[in-house]
Amino acid sequence: MKLYRPVGLRELELIAKADFKAFPPRLPEQPIFYPVLNFEYAEQIARDWNTKSNPFAGFVTRFQVEDKYVKKFEAHVVGSRIHQELWVPAEELAEFNRHIIGKIHIETAYYGENFKEEIDPETNLPTILKTFL
Repeated sequence: MKLYRPVGLRELELIAKADFKAFPPRLPEQPIFYPVLNFEYAEQIARDWNTKSNPFAGFVTRFQVEDKYVKKFEAHVVGSRIHQELWVPAEELAEFNRHIIGKIHIETAYYGENFKEEIDPETNLPTILKTFL
């Protein structure tokens, strides 16, 4: 199954440090990991929410998860019909990561007015990620 995950810059750095093969563990106040089922929803979060808070950048990642495994998670609609996401308990994220097929890809990047990092004109990604790409 193809899934998407909107992330901020700090989470993207942790994904890069994991060689784009895993999502980082959730913070204690984050009991659920929410991959989304379509690009439009991920884009909305990355563009409209992540660019509004420090460090003012949002990214849409795309990845594949084994169909047989991912079917254990029920899809939830949390707004309009495009707002579809899976709810993966934080304690199951390590196992979820083991079922990712291939690498996590960066689909697109969005930057808010207050973004301060340098952006590589060739990749449209922050230059601080260059060592991982």
